[in-house]
Amino acid sequence: MAAKSDGAAAAAGPEPEGVAGGPRGGAGGRGEAAAVAGGAGVTEAGGPGPRYELRDCCWVLCALLVFFSDGATDLWLAASYYIQGQRTYFGLTLLFVLLPSLVVQLLSFRWFVYDYTDPAGPPGPAVSTKDSSVGGPVISTKDSATAFRTKEGSPEVGSRPAPSSAHTYRRRCCRLCIWLLQTLVHLLQLGQVWRYLHALYLGLQSRWRGERLQRHFYWRMLFESADVSMLRLLETFLRSAPQLVLQLSLIVHRSNSDSDSDIFSTFASLLSLAWTLASYQKVLRDSRDDKRPLSYKGAVVQVLWHLFTIAARSLAFALFASVYKLYFGIFIVAHWCIMTFWVIQGETDFCMSKWEEIIYNMVVGIIYIFCWFNVKEGRSRRRMTLYYCIVLLENAALTGFWYSSRNSPLDRSLILVCVGASSFALGIFFMCVYYCLLHPQWAHAGGPQAPGCICPEAPGPCGPPADAVTSPPRSLPRTEREGATVGGERPGTPTPPVFQVRPGLPATPVARTLRTEGPVIRIDLPRKKYPAWDAHFIDRRLRKTILALEYSSPATPRLQYRSVGISQELLEYETTV
Repeated sequence: MAAKSDGAAAAAGPEPEGVAGGPRGGAGGRGEAAAVAGGAGVTEAGGPGPRYELRDCCWVLCALLVFFSDGATDLWLAASYYIQGQRTYFGLTLLFVLLPSLVVQLLSFRWFVYDYTDPAGPPGPAVSTKDSSVGGPVISTKDSATAFRTKEGSPEVGSRPAPSSAHTYRRRCCRLCIWLLQTLVHLLQLGQVWRYLHALYLGLQSRWRGERLQRHFYWRMLFESADVSMLRLLETFLRSAPQLVLQLSLIVHRSNSDSDSDIFSTFASLLSLAWTLASYQKVLRDSRDDKRPLSYKGAVVQVLWHLFTIAARSLAFALFASVYKLYFGIFIVAHWCIMTFWVIQGETDFCMSKWEEIIYNMVVGIIYIFCWFNVKEGRSRRRMTLYYCIVLLENAALTGFWYSSRNSPLDRSLILVCVGASSFALGIFFMCVYYCLLHPQWAHAGGPQAPGCICPEAPGPCGPPADAVTSPPRSLPRTEREGATVGGERPGTPTPPVFQVRPGLPATPVARTLRTEGPVIRIDLPRKKYPAWDAHFIDRRLRKTILALEYSSPATPRLQYRSVGISQELLEYETTV
């Protein structure tokens, strides 16, 4: 349901939803967006937005290096198995490389198709305007994916001259080239590389452009970073995790190896898993305005934490699988079922539909086979402690079963047991270092915020401003007349007005700071709670709508999610289904 205010106050101030902050993007069939352009003379909220720095660029380049090293070592190992005539290991290694890559490329290309395809359906008025007494138009849209440009103060929103035939021809040629390029990139299994490079380009553009374009490119960089981090998380646990267990079990089973390719592949897979988890958490925190960003020191310590815990876990799996192959498969399936049921029981809220949520929970169940992954809001200390206690017991049991029926010398067996125990202890040590010294505070630096608010640039409290004009709904009678009987009181008893109307401005201007409200994009959805992504990062239709509104707005808009349970005065609405 789209809502437009019928009074002057709603154009300048917030409504029963929470006020929002800096620009973001996302698109959704389950939500709608409305942009309220600020009146003339209203300054933009806050100062300059977040800036893309050199270390951000270095982080992306390191991510590319990890990606290429993981893929190159796996292909090198597969070629080595083929040359040695070990066709079974060659087939398994190549299967773990190609199948996850195909799944991820299809998902990435599907996202591209949706982002570059106009919505189907008959054309209709995507934008409606309504004059406001504060001097600014109210712009509302529903599932709009067409970028429209407006001039500040123009009477028609979204009106522009018809493009010439030459311009239309050039535009079609550019779109065709983009489609051909993206098709070729994804056929070569390089969709994630393209997204990394595109995120790097957008980040550099946000650093070099002016303030308004800087924030626009920074928004798009965050969206691209979120997409590639989700794709990498899916691919690493479908490819690198089983590859790691396979190669470790082969190394344990064979006392000596003629090639170092399996060792390099094992280390590259392990580093890819640890790096992807830390990168995912960093991008997620950077996208949430109600959370402090994760520092690069914290991200590096997270890499070490996951590196050692996953190494210990994978070593225990490899030791057990080298002797009990059938029972290892049963154990993995049982552990995955239990973890998936645990995640579903926690009622996660990551996706926009029920089936997407189920698929997401199944992927999280795969992640829980190897490491901890927070999917529920609130303090996770007890859940994390319980998880790692279970993992410690499982690692000890798997290693104990292998040790009792080992075929290798005693010295080598003791070394492997000590390596696994030491790796797990180091991982827990780095986890404690992260949570004790480098974990960002849960509260935003600007103070607590009401639900639904995104206010990185305006940390003031959410709610209607003190000088906003609020008009009563038509269904409620005014009670400002004296002599009315209210609540059983006698006539003549002075009754305070239900709705207070702001008096007119004084004749002599009073020195005061200008309001910094600016345009607001209202999203008719409750804001998802951390550690979930915001809806405008998950829902691509909402992302396209917000990007169109943001690009057409003369000032950087803020986002406003629907808040539930905030006691505020009711405003008058005109609703459209």
